[in-house]
Amino acid sequence: MSWYLALIILVVITIALSLVAILAKKPWLAAPSALPVLAAIVMAGRPEGGGALVFALTGLGVIAGSPIVALVLRLATSEKVELGLFGGILVKDTTTPPPQRSHEVLRGGATIGYLERFALIGTVLVGQPAAVAIIVAIKGLGRFSELESSQARERFIIGTLASLTWAGTCATAAALSW
Repeated sequence: MSWYLALIILVVITIALSLVAILAKKPWLAAPSALPVLAAIVMAGRPEGGGALVFALTGLGVIAGSPIVALVLRLATSEKVELGLFGGILVKDTTTPPPQRSHEVLRGGATIGYLERFALIGTVLVGQPAAVAIIVAIKGLGRFSELESSQARERFIIGTLASLTWAGTCATAAALSW
């Protein structure tokens, strides 16, 4: 079996493991996803590279990013964050007198994350990496009104940087494998 086929199989296995990590809410299960990405970067320029590996690495970049971001957020945030019903975080409304109510911000983060990683990898693969600035700007402008609490700002910045770093690394591996 060639290194190319072995790497594709490894990518597919880590995509499956990432899906389990998402469904089981155990983000650490996605940690092995870094192995095929690093292997693809190390083996870049080999004659067997091609579309199937690029497609697999794109899938890995989009899917595994969600549990990887969750893992980074868990490791980076010192306080326990209460999650809302719609996937956002609950923050206290400090503009009202006590008793203060909580409201949910940063809803839809997982969906936005999938889209941003797919867009980033796509722009790199079509040779337009400068478009990443547009992706970041759209995300920042879209979330601006929700970033009034320090807890929301911290999660937004850490989550965005982790997501973009993962997608960029996968895009690099995919582009080098093309």
